[in-house]
Amino acid sequence: MKKIASLALLVAGAIHLIPLLGVFGAAPLASLYGTTPSEPNTLILLRHRAVLFGIVGGICMGAAFKPAYQWLGLTVGAVSVLSFLLLAWSTGGFNTHLQRVVVADGLALVCLVAGAVARARSERGLACI
Repeated sequence: MKKIASLALLVAGAIHLIPLLGVFGAAPLASLYGTTPSEPNTLILLRHRAVLFGIVGGICMGAAFKPAYQWLGLTVGAVSVLSFLLLAWSTGGFNTHLQRVVVADGLALVCLVAGAVARARSERGLACI
């Protein structure tokens, strides 16, 4: 069902748009991640990261309304959340703010997998439960 894929992309897109607030500087970044960049280079990198999350979120949200782009959105979203989850898992020792990001990305991953399964079943003409 394309509607399930669309809903999954909307949820994943919304989750990816939240970090876009970090583009506004150190205070929003501290609120999001529980840490304040201690020098300008780190601030620049984290603000740029916020822009990239905005792009990923925009791709997911746009794909929710354009079925021809749903696989692109599902793939981009999945690569984003999987890479973060793998980095968090392999590094460990993160704070409670990043724990919230892990939970949100876990939710996004579940949605994206469900959306991909629904989309694949729809393309094969199989009913979705």
